[in-house]
Amino acid sequence: MDKVVVKNAAELEVMRESGRLLASVFDYLDEKITVGISTMDINDLAERYIVDQLGARPASKGQYGYQYALNTSVNNVVCHGIPSDHQILKSGDIVNVDITLEQGGFIADSSKMYLIGEVLPLAKRLVDKTYKAMWEGIRVVKPGATLGDVGHAIQSYAEQQGYSVVREYCGHGIGREMHEEPQVLHYGHQGKGLVLQEGMTFTIEPMINQGKAKVKVKKDGWTVITNDKKLSAQWEHTIAVTSDGYEVLTLRNDETI
Repeated sequence: MDKVVVKNAAELEVMRESGRLLASVFDYLDEKITVGISTMDINDLAERYIVDQLGARPASKGQYGYQYALNTSVNNVVCHGIPSDHQILKSGDIVNVDITLEQGGFIADSSKMYLIGEVLPLAKRLVDKTYKAMWEGIRVVKPGATLGDVGHAIQSYAEQQGYSVVREYCGHGIGREMHEEPQVLHYGHQGKGLVLQEGMTFTIEPMINQGKAKVKVKKDGWTVITNDKKLSAQWEHTIAVTSDGYEVLTLRNDETI
């Protein structure tokens, strides 16, 4: 296993700026992601904004042979949905937009759920509770806490709401590389796993299913869907461990801690 890279104050300052820029991409997309837009349109808008307006780089493009700037995961797609001209968002859809951005040599990673048109209450509840589950995990981050504490907080909250936590995909360390150590599981036991220390940076990005936790990968080799075809939701932030707690590096204007 590779070593966990602890960031110094100067590196954290660069990551803070990458995170701020990435948050602004979602602000830009908020007005545009609506009924009738294709998921490829979302991709193209985001890429142009990142490159032309922010002078940054969409870090997902070219990573592991992936050719797009972001992932768009609609309804029963758990993660890694590929943008398409043929996928037009319609009223009632829920979609996760997952974007990475590199600026100054450091990467930020975040995702947000969008509710398209008139969304059924059960779908809206899943999206809301998944957001709260992410925050349950974020709130326990501090020096001396463990990754097991983070996973336990997310899992216990999600399961109390009647949902299941996807096991196969997890959060990850982030910095100069998109995927660094450690792996951040969204389930686990209190007091177990890596002990957190100031300067660690990683994502927390729970994927929560309406039905069973089981997932499968489609023939394209990328798109992950729920096995039972029920809905899935995900939210993600990039987090830094501070001296007395945490900082959300990708916090958006529409959010308060």
